[in-house]
Amino acid sequence: MTTPGSPERARLTARCLLQIEALLFRPENPFTFTSGRVSPVYVDCRKIISFPRARKALMAMAVDQVGEACGFEGFDVIAGGETAGIPFAAWMAERMGLPMAYVRKKPKGFGRNARIEGVIAPSDRVLLVEDLATDGGSKLGFVEALREAGAEAEHSFVIFHYGIFPEGIQRLSEAGVALHALATWWDALAAAEDLGHLDQKGLAAVKTFLEDPNGWSKAHGGKTSTDLT
Repeated sequence: MTTPGSPERARLTARCLLQIEALLFRPENPFTFTSGRVSPVYVDCRKIISFPRARKALMAMAVDQVGEACGFEGFDVIAGGETAGIPFAAWMAERMGLPMAYVRKKPKGFGRNARIEGVIAPSDRVLLVEDLATDGGSKLGFVEALREAGAEAEHSFVIFHYGIFPEGIQRLSEAGVALHALATWWDALAAAEDLGHLDQKGLAAVKTFLEDPNGWSKAHGGKTSTDLT
């Protein structure tokens, strides 16, 4: 399942990401992803690391949201997913007064052949942090590694969630993982309209994509969820 934040946090998050140009709209010249999908929108949460004031505001909202959803004493460790989740996990851990670790996508391949860096003890309640969730697939691999280490991994937090691929959320839910996010593309579209980032034609194109991302991708020469399974 997904746990949306407050509408006010979602609005502020979307506006913040627009101001630092982490959210891009290009319906006339769509983006092509490594998966082969085609999209009129693109998000680059990594840009947040270069904007200290935006970063501070987003991390404050992140900690508040996680505390409200999971309890302010709900976790023992904050774990970042390699690589984009690592800085956000560190900042959240600092704010929450908790240890921080990170999870590799694959074992290190030498030395201890570790997949988890830092200290996670059996039965530790771990919050997995990443920057972004599209269909949620990468979260499952990190959760598996945490659970193999004996941790309780039932929650994942991201700054931005696409919010348009329900099949991915279903997979997370079936694995017993709740996804928490500050904002989605629907929030971004509303903010873009309010701030005049898109004309009516652009707004209509992005809305069409959000309502049917597979159909939009196929119509513009890209792959769909069916192609990728």
